[in-house]
Amino acid sequence: MKGRKHDGPDETVPVATPPQEPAEERGLTGVDAAPVPALTREEIEALRRERDELREQVLRKRAEFDNYRKRVERDRQQAGTDAAAAIFKGLVPTLDNLDRALESGQPNDPLWEGMDLTRRELLAFLESQGVEVHDPVGRPFDPEAHQALSHEPVAGFADGTVVEVFRKGYSYKGRLLRPALVKVAKGGHGGTEAVH
Repeated sequence: MKGRKHDGPDETVPVATPPQEPAEERGLTGVDAAPVPALTREEIEALRRERDELREQVLRKRAEFDNYRKRVERDRQQAGTDAAAAIFKGLVPTLDNLDRALESGQPNDPLWEGMDLTRRELLAFLESQGVEVHDPVGRPFDPEAHQALSHEPVAGFADGTVVEVFRKGYSYKGRLLRPALVKVAKGGHGGTEAVH
């Protein structure tokens, strides 16, 4: 009430609560638990087996998804590599044409200098993307990377050594874009032998 002083302690009125049975006697556990039916040992074991099977399924699905994700990423990278290889393979004949034009021209000619610059820039770009040029003179013949047009005895070269390159080879990330066309030294005597 207004204007009235309160000098003494607050009085509290006790509220009576109905007596309760212990939770165990009522069949309850926890704060707001419902009655829990008693389970037999067989039912508990069945539930444990079901839990273990579900856990195994989850682990298996997780592993399958992880493998799927890795396969999709690998396929995506492979598709990118395939597309780049197709483009680079299409540019290789342009380099051949520039090489032939440079061989037939004169180095002091401005047109020759322009073609030389174009060739060097194109080659620098291809190499920066991972394209490798194969000019195997003096190396052993490799049927995986070279195509032999002829075999003939050549003084100063061991049998099976590449002695001349007719057309350079190219590869991209370990994939052969085009084999080098070569002449291979052959032991013994005789004329040129074409390989088909």
